[in-house]
Amino acid sequence: MLASILPWYPLLVYRLGLNSWQFGLAVACYAAGSLLSSGLPAALIARFGAHRVVIGGTVLLGLAAATTAWSVNGLMMAICLLLLGCCDAIVDVAQNVVGIAVQERLQRTILSSMHALWSLGGLLSGAAATVAASSGVDMRVWLAAVAIIAVAVTILGRRLIGDGAAPRRVADSDAAGDTEPASPDVEPGQGPTRSKTAILLAALPLAIIAICGSAVEDIANNWAGLAAVRLAGVPAASAGIAFSIVIGSQCLGRFSGDVLVMRFGAGRIARIGGGLIALGGLGAVFAEEPVLLLIAMAALGFGSATLVPGALGAAAQLPGIGRAGGVTLVNWLMRVGFLGTSPLVGLIAAEAGLRWGLSLLVMVGVLTAVFAHRLDPPRRAES
Repeated sequence: MLASILPWYPLLVYRLGLNSWQFGLAVACYAAGSLLSSGLPAALIARFGAHRVVIGGTVLLGLAAATTAWSVNGLMMAICLLLLGCCDAIVDVAQNVVGIAVQERLQRTILSSMHALWSLGGLLSGAAATVAASSGVDMRVWLAAVAIIAVAVTILGRRLIGDGAAPRRVADSDAAGDTEPASPDVEPGQGPTRSKTAILLAALPLAIIAICGSAVEDIANNWAGLAAVRLAGVPAASAGIAFSIVIGSQCLGRFSGDVLVMRFGAGRIARIGGGLIALGGLGAVFAEEPVLLLIAMAALGFGSATLVPGALGAAAQLPGIGRAGGVTLVNWLMRVGFLGTSPLVGLIAAEAGLRWGLSLLVMVGVLTAVFAHRLDPPRRAES
């Protein structure tokens, strides 16, 4: 849904007469909405069940996206994007909760492939919307059609899952092995011998890994094309290939990620991914011709592939907070950290140049390698 809106932004700016800072404030409302939702996913999942939250949230997500096309001023556009961000964060958690539940029942990893389909969906939707926009299709008709398709596909997915996950209390089981499911909106301090501080400290390393994974995506979204032009001499008309290589290699990495994680373990694969991100960052910093830059972009995408799904999967195993509570907490922390990535790159680039700004990717890779072991399930003491 978000990818289907992005190509229409220039038309909205022109139609609504927005200047640069007004447009910047409007699109920032999307991120603000995702942060404002904070505790809503766990509470809604506890009340209605993850499956209903996914379907209902997708309906609201589609309405918010389609209504954006009817905006008559910047304020209406900002409100629509605020609601879009809020619904996106809620649906994101609920989808992962359902995926984790199915994964546990299948007793094999599927979360990486789920996220690969998310990447693929973004690529296809963005490409289709770009073609539609350039062909003169009415934006209101296009976004309404995409919303209907998204809801239909979600309902189909629910039917395909069948009884693969409990239809109502899918989020309630706590991975610590409680015989009675713990409510996902339980206060952290009420968990068995787990204080709020202990839960936050346990979730923080997972959030750092998730931030590292999303940071690569964010830098690719906002800086890959610029780096291709300024650092490697790629023609401006072809600069989009840098972003496409990052997302494409990430998609391939996610499709292969489940097999690799099952074979070698999530921690080891994340550690290797951190090394690839660091190498990709170095390649981007020192690239002076297109081939090296594009190889670096591929390393960044492939290295970051399993980080977000791995962190969210591990979050579901946090004891004393419940599956939905753990995923909600790490997802929210990830979005908070995600907000600062591009501004930090921009600040460094403004002061010292784009190459120094992109050197942030090296630190991202190192942090990933340092905390990668936290993705492995905790070893239980022998009784």
